[in-house]
Amino acid sequence: MQAAFRNRYKRRQRGASAVEFAIVAPLVFFLLFAVIDLCVMFWVNLTMQYAVREGARYAVTGLSDLGPQGNPQRHLAVIEKIKDSSMGLYDRISPRINGVNYAGNDSQYHAGMFGAPGQVFVLRLEGAWPLMSPVVQPFFDDGIYRFTVAATMRNEEFR
Repeated sequence: MQAAFRNRYKRRQRGASAVEFAIVAPLVFFLLFAVIDLCVMFWVNLTMQYAVREGARYAVTGLSDLGPQGNPQRHLAVIEKIKDSSMGLYDRISPRINGVNYAGNDSQYHAGMFGAPGQVFVLRLEGAWPLMSPVVQPFFDDGIYRFTVAATMRNEEFR
């Protein structure tokens, strides 16, 4: 009697796992893709923050002889330093770089904007990262994560 009851019970339960998975799977995948997208957003933000900090550190040293390909323009060397430190993200984020010199004048990035020794320099980068999954995209304008990172440092004695 007991064996017949167990066999009948097992037959009725066949396929129940597949139905339960079909009910739960969309929610699990929704959460998984949302977490992955958010993690990538934070990774991009932190990587670009590091790159901007490295670029600002190079800018405040006052070195003028280390530009790319022997070019003595320091602002090009700072941009090159940011590119090198960005792990390849620089070209993907459509960056816009601004600086604020010691006088507080907001200006487009150019060679004479770093200020004098002992004065404060702020390097700011604005970027946009396209989100990958359609799960998180509705929460951002046009499905794009826009961010700003900045580094503030005091100029060293220039050589």
